[in-house]
Amino acid sequence: MSVPAVHRPALSLVPDRSEERVVDADVYRNVFRRHAAGVVVITADAGHGPVGFTATSLVSVSLLPPLVSFAIDTKASSWPTVSLATSLAINFLSDDQQAIAGRFATSGIDRFAAPTRWSRLRTGEPVLDEAPSVLRAHVEHRFAVGDHYLVVARLITHTERREHEPLLYHDGRYATATPRVHHV
Repeated sequence: MSVPAVHRPALSLVPDRSEERVVDADVYRNVFRRHAAGVVVITADAGHGPVGFTATSLVSVSLLPPLVSFAIDTKASSWPTVSLATSLAINFLSDDQQAIAGRFATSGIDRFAAPTRWSRLRTGEPVLDEAPSVLRAHVEHRFAVGDHYLVVARLITHTERREHEPLLYHDGRYATATPRVHHV
C-alpha cells in the first residue's frame, strides 16, 4: 500500500527589505514589544514588609534541580528586599487579571493595600490570594547583569488553586493566549 504524496509548497526566499540597525535602547524596546511573554507577580519579604512586582522575564532554567530565573531592575523599589530575601513566591496570573498586573507594575503606591487580597504561606512568603497558581522558591543566585540583576531560584512547592488561561504581555499591553468570543 503506497502513501499518497503530500503536496507542499516550494520553499521560497523572502527578500530582505530590512536594514540592519545597532541595538540601542529604542531598538531593544521595539524588538521585545513584539515578543509575547507570560505575566507573573513576584512577591517577597525580607523582614520589613511585603514587596511585589510584575515580571515578564520568568524563564525555566533547569528541570533537575528545578530552577527558574527572572530579571529585576537595580532601581526597582522591590530590589532591596529581593536582594536580601532567601525565598519568594511566583504568582501566576490568569488572562482576566490585568488590574493586578497593572497595580504591581505601578511605582509609588502600596501594592498590597486594598483592593489587593493577599496572605502569607505557612513559611512566611506573601502571596496573592487571587493568583490561580503559585510557586514557592528559594533564592540560589543573584547576578549583576547590565542595569538588572538576574535572580535564579530553586522551586520548592507549587499550589494550583484553579485552572486558568495565562495573562500575556505583548506590544505594550496585556493580551490573552486565545481570543475571547464576543456574543452579540
